[in-house]
Amino acid sequence: MKLLGTLVILGLSLTQSVVAQSNYERDPESCTSIMVGKKASTDGSVITSHTCDSWYRTWVNMVPAESYDRDTVMNIYDGRMHTEFVADRTNITVKGQIPQVKQTYAFMDTSYPCVNEKQLGIGETTISGRRELKNPEGMFMIEELERVALQRCTTARDAIRLMGELIKQYGYGDSGECLTIADPNEVWHFEVFGEGKDKIGGVWAAVRIPDDHVGVSANISRISTLNLKDKDHYMASENVFDVAKRLGYWDGKEPFKFWKAYSGKNYSGEWKSFSIREYFVLSTLAPSLQLKYESEELPISVKPDRQVAATDVMALLRQTYEGTQWDVTKNLKVAVKEKGSEKVDSIISPKANPWMRPDEIKMLNGIKEGAVKQIRNIAVPQCAYSTVIQLRNWLPDAVGGVVWFSMDNPGQSPRIPVFCGVKDFPAMYKICGNHRYREDAALWHYRSANKLAALKWGSARKTMEKNIRHFEEKGQRELPFVESKYQEIAKAEGEDAARAFLTDYTTDFIGATLLRWDEMANQYWIENRFGF
Repeated sequence: MKLLGTLVILGLSLTQSVVAQSNYERDPESCTSIMVGKKASTDGSVITSHTCDSWYRTWVNMVPAESYDRDTVMNIYDGRMHTEFVADRTNITVKGQIPQVKQTYAFMDTSYPCVNEKQLGIGETTISGRRELKNPEGMFMIEELERVALQRCTTARDAIRLMGELIKQYGYGDSGECLTIADPNEVWHFEVFGEGKDKIGGVWAAVRIPDDHVGVSANISRISTLNLKDKDHYMASENVFDVAKRLGYWDGKEPFKFWKAYSGKNYSGEWKSFSIREYFVLSTLAPSLQLKYESEELPISVKPDRQVAATDVMALLRQTYEGTQWDVTKNLKVAVKEKGSEKVDSIISPKANPWMRPDEIKMLNGIKEGAVKQIRNIAVPQCAYSTVIQLRNWLPDAVGGVVWFSMDNPGQSPRIPVFCGVKDFPAMYKICGNHRYREDAALWHYRSANKLAALKWGSARKTMEKNIRHFEEKGQRELPFVESKYQEIAKAEGEDAARAFLTDYTTDFIGATLLRWDEMANQYWIENRFGF
């Protein structure tokens, strides 16, 4: 589906004002996740995704499968999301231990661990919710639940059940979180909160996204009513209703809505289970539904008007609402004279970009009040990394699962195919670039070009968008070859040789993107040698 052909100008005026309320946590600067069921996708893939939109580590590693002796224990940590390299243990603490299993699965260790060798994939968004629900005495932070699930489970349902058991036994210590958990057959939307300061435990619910639907989560609790008799589409902790009653969030009389009980108002201070990103994504994919922003809640998922490809999800994660009424650059126009004519037209200034920082917005609004209305874009410059995870049940796990991985702003960076069977990453990918400027960290090779481009986005974007398309099309074009070659090598030389091929392919792809973004940075410096 061509997203540009289906974008609609949606009728509302929205600013990202935040109403101060002491009992609610709000975090609009965090992540976005889009989900696609297998009948809603163009090729039968199940898709989940994640933009890790804040100051998190960017190093990534493939953790191998392991075998353990009986009576081995596993450490559960806090602090793994902000280390500088794979072996860094700075500020990491051990929160507790659980029994280790005999055999674990290999997994891709991103800040929020994202996929394992069995095509179990996870996206994430922080939904915060009511402050008083968080209990730091709980053992598990959300990223550690993900890590344990990926090491031990092969399906989304099994992952949800295991996390529920761990929460009940050891307690949940994080703020409200959403995980979008997928396997090659289905995708689930899972939300979890603590039980409050007086109880080490947790409360959670999960809803299966129908196979012919798409869903989205973007820092706001989305789960509404629960039909727990329908075990094929709903799961929840056994205390899901009791905790809401005990804490006074639900009177037991009105219809129970999970988001209203445990999250309350959204990050704009509204009693809604959505905001601009959810509304935009669902309205773009299903414009025929004519969804209303004035509603209290939107469906947790919708049937798209057309089937959705992995590249459509990539395009949505690049969105800055350009051409709509939420385009933050729409008022930043300059007069230009048409070439060979005296006619004067107005265009968006080449200096305008959709990722302006608060001080830039304040300056522009100081010159002319209301020049820029701050909107929470989907693609943001503070993004550490992002994933589009494509899972395919007709292929071997090692090549059937592919993470389309990107560092830095997803609106400016290329995506690299990382297959479930990849065994390692280049050294540059194992160093975080968010602590300091490091040329040995891959992040800065992308970020340098991205930041330079933003200074004169109107002209620089042409080269950058061309290169984004080049690598996106290259990945899609070569995908059938990689799948075929992997199976050919596995049959002739064995699984190790086939996985080595996947590893080499991903490494070469990474190298090509790094080189291209370095070349762009050099080009931008030359083009603007007299000033931006």
